Amino acid sequence: MALMITDECINCDVCEPECPNEAIYLGEVIYEIDPNRCTECVGHFDEPQCVQVCPVACIPVNRAHVEDRETLWQKYRRLQAEAQAAPVPAAGAGKPAA
Repeated sequence: MALMITDECINCDVCEPECPNEAIYLGEVIYEIDPNRCTECVGHFDEPQCVQVCPVACIPVNRAHVEDRETLWQKYRRLQAEAQAAPVPAAGAGKPAA
């Protein structure tokens, strides 16, 4: 199952950098979790890191996105393959010309 952030979130910013899949982002009001990227840290850690660092315990399982451990592993492998296939920007790319 993917995780979700409830409206009890205080926008403390500690969860976002802990997510190895970059599934956490700042929504319109509070942080949100992209269920397509959340693996509950399967493949990276034994426990979901966002849950570990959240000071207000507002990150429960998202019952709308039920996934077993094998499905989470498959998602982890897909995300890793996508990351490997992503082009690496050339040095200096995106910088304005002097």
